[in-house]
Amino acid sequence: MSIALASRKSRALLLLWIAEMTLLILAVAAAAWLRFLRNPEGLGDFLQALGPRAVVFATFITVAMVAFGLYQVHVRHSRIDFLLRVSLSFAFGGIGLLVLYYLVPPTYIGRGVMAISMVLGFVAVTALRLVVGRLIKTDVFRRRVLVLGAGMHADMINSRMRRRADRQSFVVVGFLPLPDQPVHVPDSMLLNTDFSLSEIAEWLQVYEIVVAPDERRGALPMEQMLQCAQRGITVTDLTTFFEREAGMVKLNVADPSWLAFSGGFDHSVPRRLSKRFFDLAAAGALLMVAWPAMLVVATCIALESRGPILYRQTRVGENGRTFELIKFRSMRVDAEADGVARWASQGDDRTTRVGRIIRLSRLDELPQLFNVIRGDMSFVGPRPERPQFVDMLNREVRYYSVRHCVKPGLTGWAQLRYPYGASVRDAEEKLTFDLFYVKNHGLVFDLMILLQTVEVVLFHRGSR
Repeated sequence: MSIALASRKSRALLLLWIAEMTLLILAVAAAAWLRFLRNPEGLGDFLQALGPRAVVFATFITVAMVAFGLYQVHVRHSRIDFLLRVSLSFAFGGIGLLVLYYLVPPTYIGRGVMAISMVLGFVAVTALRLVVGRLIKTDVFRRRVLVLGAGMHADMINSRMRRRADRQSFVVVGFLPLPDQPVHVPDSMLLNTDFSLSEIAEWLQVYEIVVAPDERRGALPMEQMLQCAQRGITVTDLTTFFEREAGMVKLNVADPSWLAFSGGFDHSVPRRLSKRFFDLAAAGALLMVAWPAMLVVATCIALESRGPILYRQTRVGENGRTFELIKFRSMRVDAEADGVARWASQGDDRTTRVGRIIRLSRLDELPQLFNVIRGDMSFVGPRPERPQFVDMLNREVRYYSVRHCVKPGLTGWAQLRYPYGASVRDAEEKLTFDLFYVKNHGLVFDLMILLQTVEVVLFHRGSR
């Protein structure tokens, strides 16, 4: 199982999902009681099949909530954004239920019960989220973390996780400087004391110690760290802490030995078979739904300008092998007449009028479903890059080649967490999320990414 799912945050989200499933099931029961308040016989008949019907109702609503980003581990929404997403979740979940009721009539709960259930469920879920949001803002429910080290590496916790939303599950009680190492952390956050590490941890009621030195050799108080571990205090290195809390692998602190010994990189036969089955099922289902839109896009491209409707481009795939990626053409035919490969930029003047629309809505990516079916790509994975960019990034970005140990994807973890990349700096930032994915990919993680991609498409995040 991936670290993302095994983390405390994910367990908290699992408990939240169970609580919301329970509330939605109770909403159906309450709706039935209100609907048949003056009809005891009708209520009795309805209650005989209440369990399965209520579970189906709750499942459709919570799956829609996943699709609209309401179960993301590392993202927090504003109140207005949250209410919009909950409203859309209930709307789309309701549409899905109506389709199911048409296809499978025995699951139907009736218009009255469904309408009341939607209202009660919306109120209950919203209230629960607001209460939980208030609770997790208090330090009582957050792990107390002591950072061992106060140099550049330790200060990354402040620079990369400075928002309160980034620290929903922990609170830093202080940074303990190491002897003969530079200090970059503000003085107000330092713990200047002569007490031992174990004494400080006990005094501050520390739950976890994050080891973040700039230089490890001979600098760590190993005996004191062992004493803390024996007392039940978790001792974690900075790379693992970032992986767990931020869903990324920090390139400048991760060393090859950590990548080799930290687990992950599942390439077992069951995993490869499950991923291939997932790819075929997801690509086939989307193709059946999207083919009318694909015909419309192809017609619009043909009417706007002369040239091919589809655009083929060489990309780098699994293990460095190249393949021909297929997209709807969104740029002029002479976009790279000089033969120089360029990243697309914001407001790129090479993009056609139809191209701007289909790139914004991600419709230009739909022909890649055939790449997925053919086996060149997976549905979920790092986005494939052109060989010219890969050669350059391999030289300039540490561990860049590691992302090619899995098939590239139509969507991916980096696409959910970072906007469109158009520079070496952007590629480096996206790689932190791609490495997290290739280390921790699994069937459930792929499904979560697939559902959350709906949010990216609908809210136009990361398109260019």
